[in-house]
Amino acid sequence: MRTLFKKCIVAVITWEARLVLRKYKPKIIAITGSVGKTSTKDAIYAALRKSEHVRKSEKSFNSEVGIPLTILGAPNGWSNPFRWLVTIVDGLSLVLFTTRYPEWLVLEVGADRPGDIRSLSGWLRVQVAVITRLPELPVHVEFFDSPEAVIEEKASLINALVRGGTLILFGDDPRTRALERRLPETGGTLITFGFDEDNDVRGVEVQALRDEEGGWPVGMAATITAGESRAHLTVRGALGAHAFLPALGAAAVAGALGKDIHDVAAALAGYEPPAGRMRLLQGIKDTLVIDDTYNASPAATSAALEALALAHRPRGREVAALGDMLELGRTSVQEHKKLGALCAKTCKLLITVGFRARDIAQGALDAGMDESKIFQYEDSAVAGRELQNMLKAGDVVLCKGSQSIRMERVVEELMAEPNRAAELLVRQDAEWKKR
Repeated sequence: MRTLFKKCIVAVITWEARLVLRKYKPKIIAITGSVGKTSTKDAIYAALRKSEHVRKSEKSFNSEVGIPLTILGAPNGWSNPFRWLVTIVDGLSLVLFTTRYPEWLVLEVGADRPGDIRSLSGWLRVQVAVITRLPELPVHVEFFDSPEAVIEEKASLINALVRGGTLILFGDDPRTRALERRLPETGGTLITFGFDEDNDVRGVEVQALRDEEGGWPVGMAATITAGESRAHLTVRGALGAHAFLPALGAAAVAGALGKDIHDVAAALAGYEPPAGRMRLLQGIKDTLVIDDTYNASPAATSAALEALALAHRPRGREVAALGDMLELGRTSVQEHKKLGALCAKTCKLLITVGFRARDIAQGALDAGMDESKIFQYEDSAVAGRELQNMLKAGDVVLCKGSQSIRMERVVEELMAEPNRAAELLVRQDAEWKKR
């Protein structure tokens, strides 16, 4: 019954969304990829919002439900029929009456199952398509025949490009870069971004920023280059060179719209990375928490572990609290063990949460990590409470795991200001708190 109800809701709001697009004719920027979609979407919005009337997907509204809701400007009704009725009525009013509608929509487009993006590409008309990293083993691969099938699904977004549109690719990733061969079919423009020298928009001179007192990292600094233009940019509240990739993607989009790189840097000056994406939070006992709990994949978790080195202080330890990575199919054991081996190189203390994460612990043991430095739990809240007692001043803790493992509960136990959890952490709305 619930499945039928969802199908009916999706059919109705999609019909309304298509009518709204036909009536108001907004220009669309669509973002897909396997790593960094939400952060890139938020950075693009930050770069455009002062000069354009623009709307973005809220949170991670990137599905068959989320995209129509963004177009309609409506919240998720979850399992409440009355809320969905209100959404449907509001959608009809947009169609029947004329109102001031955004000139630009910034839409995040995800693919949980085969056909998700192909279906959307059949009715979305996109002026700018952005494709972020496509790692060798993407999340959701469990539901596809192969990693290549996931990439093919993501690439189908290019089919939605209007003639003369712009395709923006993360140029450091050979799998993403290879999609440039599809551009001639659309007759559009190609822009690449990243850190490698052959990208159109590049990040150079990347370094961590530290506070003056205790030496804690407070963000990252870099210079953005586009042709002969250079602009300095600081991203506060996040760690790792990859924290700049959303800003580089936003600069590429803004450049495609004819905006000056210095104006883009100024617009991004106040940009803060979304909750749960390598966010730096003050922890209890003079510790630092790196909150990367939004979701987890092998590539993103490896990058987060490598970034731990940037937070090192002589008197502290690097601590990793890692939960299960889901939807990896038959590669799950192998990928979790690989991360364990990396933990043995990058961490002094390892906390695992969940059944699959036991393989992270095993991988760390096999790679020579002391068994006394590895602790395994099944519940994230319990792991957080136990970890409180292990922490010492100067420690830095990375927290990461797939959504359903709820690693934000570990962060809530460790953060110095738990009263600000609703403001700073992911999945804090009432529906999530019930789960």
